Amino acid sequence: MWSFASPLAFLFLPLPFLAMRLLPGRRAVTGALLVPATIGRSFPENAADAVRLRAKRAIPIVLWLALVTAIAGPQKLEPVDALPATGRDLILAIDLSGSMEREDFDLDGRTVTRLDAVKAVAKEFVTSRAGDRVGLILFAEFAYTAAPLTFDVAAVSRIVDEATIGISGRSTAIAGGLGLALKRLKRSDAQSRVVILLSDGSDTSGNVLPRDSARLAEQLGVTVHTIALGPEDMETAPQTRDAVDTATLRDIAELSGGRTFRVRNTDDLRAVTAEIDRLEASGFDQPAATVRRDYWPYPAVLALGLSILLIASRRAI
Repeated sequence: MWSFASPLAFLFLPLPFLAMRLLPGRRAVTGALLVPATIGRSFPENAADAVRLRAKRAIPIVLWLALVTAIAGPQKLEPVDALPATGRDLILAIDLSGSMEREDFDLDGRTVTRLDAVKAVAKEFVTSRAGDRVGLILFAEFAYTAAPLTFDVAAVSRIVDEATIGISGRSTAIAGGLGLALKRLKRSDAQSRVVILLSDGSDTSGNVLPRDSARLAEQLGVTVHTIALGPEDMETAPQTRDAVDTATLRDIAELSGGRTFRVRNTDDLRAVTAEIDRLEASGFDQPAATVRRDYWPYPAVLALGLSILLIASRRAI
């Protein structure tokens, strides 16, 4: 559907013609020989000169039409495919404590640190969340917001890749990481709000108990899925250093209505992210949207070109 941003601009169209009719003429100084019309009609006419003369007279008219059309602002509403929007806000909370440096995970045939394995899988997970607003919380002794909620999942993926152990301490403040995520989601009016909390240890920092943060999540209507990362856990090997506190992570998930997952290797981690993708399906089809496209540059460029041509033709005389 075509329209004009300023259709009243077409009222300027008759201005040159009104000026020609109303303004007084100026006597031209010329050396031309004036002859009676009856004699002039008997002279042979050069066809090429006649065509050039008509074209030269048409240039100002077309230039003015193009200029006024550009000022009027031609535009058209065109359908475009709408971006999917799920109405879901999702925050990924990742443990960056010192134990994430342990090299006990296999990734593509290489032994890597827990953090490297998490980065590889988390980046794939984040980039697949088109339509969600995704945020990133990193926590160790302290928690901080690495990425606010955004539809730019590619940017969040890059920030995941840049995460470094030690910038927020080396102990584990699970309650602090979850609490900051809930603080971000508390202001959200999304239909669905989800936190995915990943830790490989037990809560060793902070004054708030993780279960209290989970109760707050329940009150706010935020679902928390937890991932217990590491080959050993406190339930089966309580004396093992850096064993993950699966009981606490399970309680957090159950209190908030989420699920908990046990991850011992990279394959488990990939399976978990696939399962969370299934639980929190991303995106849905929306009807095409319409956007306004402006076409004024085309007549504007035409007017500019004709102006240059008109100036050049006058200098050539």
